[in-house]
Amino acid sequence: MPCGVVVAAGAGERLGAGIFKLEVEILGNPLVFYSLKALDECRFISSIILVVPGERVSFWTTQRIREMGIGKIERVVEGGHTRQESVRNGIQSIEGADVVVIHDGARPCVTPSMIDGVIDIPDGADGVLLAVGVTDTIKEVESGRVKSTLERETLFQAQTPQAFHLDILKDAHEHALKNGFSGTDDASLVERIGGVVLVREGSRENIKVTYSEDLKLAEDILSRRGF
Repeated sequence: MPCGVVVAAGAGERLGAGIFKLEVEILGNPLVFYSLKALDECRFISSIILVVPGERVSFWTTQRIREMGIGKIERVVEGGHTRQESVRNGIQSIEGADVVVIHDGARPCVTPSMIDGVIDIPDGADGVLLAVGVTDTIKEVESGRVKSTLERETLFQAQTPQAFHLDILKDAHEHALKNGFSGTDDASLVERIGGVVLVREGSRENIKVTYSEDLKLAEDILSRRGF
């Protein structure tokens, strides 16, 4: 089936000395390069759309990205004020795809096999995401006081990539926009309209670079893979 990808490179998120996160250099390449490369190597992906902060659209041209070896890049889209807005902008520009994969550009350690794991959406499901079980004890806290201890056997940390039928994801984003709902990932929007989202095992190496110290961990993982 035709499958497109939206890589959300953050709503102007910066790291360290004020550099846009997608452009922070790691092992000689910008952070977002590694996500794009893994997606480009995935046999089921037909096209890639990169969403970047508005002020960086003129820099991240499709020609520049192709010169980096990313042949499946189709277009670069201006992001919004939030991640959710950025993804919505991205999926609105997709044509001719049945399934869309959403990936955070801040997860540089994704692999083609992880992407393959979400693209095949079974009958009766609307989407698939990667997740790993939590290992810490999770407390529900209210006003600085423990309210309850949650059963961690049923708790998972959601990751990207996440794949959805494109029409379902578009409906979910439109519903969220009309109702003023802000979700922490795309799956939460699909869940909100009654969609069925399945979970497949992710990887603890599929880290999200949030803090400067995460860069060293990502560098170690990528170095072991030969980058």
